Amino acid sequence: MSTQKDPKTGKWNVQYWYTDWTGKRKHSVKRGFNTKRDADEWLSSFQNRKGSKLNISFGDFVEIYFEDMEVRLRKSTILSKRYLFNSKILPYFKDKRMDEITVSDIRKWQNHLIRTEKSATYIKTINNQMAALFNYAVRYYDLGSNPCSKAGTVGKSNADEMNIWTLEEFSLFLDAIIDKPQSYMAFMLLFWTGMRVGELLALTPSDIDFETRVIRITKSYQRLNKEDLITEPKTECSRRKITIPEFLIPYIKDYESRIYGLKKNERLFPFTKGFLEHEMKRGVKISGVKKIRIHDLRHSHASLLISMGFGVKDIQSRLGHQKSSTTLDTYSHLYPDSQAKLATKLNDFYRGGSDEKEEE
Repeated sequence: MSTQKDPKTGKWNVQYWYTDWTGKRKHSVKRGFNTKRDADEWLSSFQNRKGSKLNISFGDFVEIYFEDMEVRLRKSTILSKRYLFNSKILPYFKDKRMDEITVSDIRKWQNHLIRTEKSATYIKTINNQMAALFNYAVRYYDLGSNPCSKAGTVGKSNADEMNIWTLEEFSLFLDAIIDKPQSYMAFMLLFWTGMRVGELLALTPSDIDFETRVIRITKSYQRLNKEDLITEPKTECSRRKITIPEFLIPYIKDYESRIYGLKKNERLFPFTKGFLEHEMKRGVKISGVKKIRIHDLRHSHASLLISMGFGVKDIQSRLGHQKSSTTLDTYSHLYPDSQAKLATKLNDFYRGGSDEKEEE
């Protein structure tokens, strides 16, 4: 292995031998370094990545990754991952060799994301997909190390601010869409149960038990590539029972009675998320309330429960979060006075103890 200056271009090249992923010994040249120092640093990095035998292109390895994952993940998950790779990752790395992608390459790509993407949470999602691919390469294809681990993470798990509606804002919005029973009932359930929009759109009459006031969440709906898909819930914990307030029962019964010939296993809301997004825009425009996303109704429900004094475990169970840490991380900022309350109770406890001693 050696570094040499190309007399024609003035750039530095690295000549090296490697063992490819099939076990064959091969010779290659890495060209185009501006200085000998850059070339030497790259060579040193390459030599330190012991076990790096994955000399196929990044684009080809992505196909290997998806071929394996397609039988293990939900179709909707695969489509989402595909979109992120095709639009945010492959344009940057497609022709690079897997075993030549360095920490520096990852850092440059991350900086590109930071400059071009507005949402910190979206940046983190994209970066996580890249890290997952390299973890897969390390675990199953003997890549020496994951450059994403050394490069560090970017973005944020949660947005700095969470847009939610208060009960007053939601009531104004409902009044604006009361002319469409489908929209009215759909948004009522989203706000008062905290279910995900896919869970709502998959609901059938058989999922609702009016006697026990329970809605069983057992599936999810998505419209992907012009195809209606009913899939398993997001996680095993998403499969749950949501007890609904009694006042919702007559609303749901009245809604069902308006659907002619409705069968037990037919969808109660036979439309897509796009329809609900259109209706939300219409309701916001008419009512004048601030614009939020449909998913923010789930956050609005959680905020309402927190304001009523419910704890993390109760909210975790109702929303179907797999971990209580997810619930806490997502909604911790909605407990702004929790530390103040804690300090007040400690103070009261101390004062109570001091008073008793003085009386003695």
